[in-house]
Amino acid sequence: MVLIGDVVVALEVFTGKFLCDLDACKGECCIDGVAGAPVEEEELERLEKILPAVWDDLSPEAQAVIEKQGVCYKDRDGELVTSIVNGKDCVFTCYDEKGYCFCAIEKAYRAGKIDFYKPVSCHLYPIRVSDHGPYKALNYHKWNICHAAVILGRKENMPVYKFLKEPLIRKFGQAWYAELETVAEELAFE
Repeated sequence: MVLIGDVVVALEVFTGKFLCDLDACKGECCIDGVAGAPVEEEELERLEKILPAVWDDLSPEAQAVIEKQGVCYKDRDGELVTSIVNGKDCVFTCYDEKGYCFCAIEKAYRAGKIDFYKPVSCHLYPIRVSDHGPYKALNYHKWNICHAAVILGRKENMPVYKFLKEPLIRKFGQAWYAELETVAEELAFE
């Protein structure tokens, strides 16, 4: 582990390789799980605000869940997470003509309809952030559905932290990310 500011970074964030391979997984990370994606308290209001822009891309089942319980709920650990459909699918999933799953929020963002990319926990995946008192911890979450992303990451020599440069800067800032890069160089993780 490496401490950068008040963030403890697991070594696998430097040494692990990852590059999403949508052709292999078809967006399975948004539709397979036991809880929704973690949501920060300040993101809840943004999710509610952008809902009209994504509503028509959501399935009727997702719309019904949102109408009943809202865009988020507290999971068994008391954490705020996106609402889910049928005990697994994020309510913000949508599909293309090939059956690939996409985030309706990200789709609307890329189309210029909204200014919110998606919950930062989704943007940071496969990194998971956890709170430990005054510190945050970054861990590389490994999941069998992302095996193809690991293979592609190895093939392209893409470290996890480089793959996630944009969301890491979004979450922790440019100066923090620059320090992360310096640490990677100093520890010969480059």
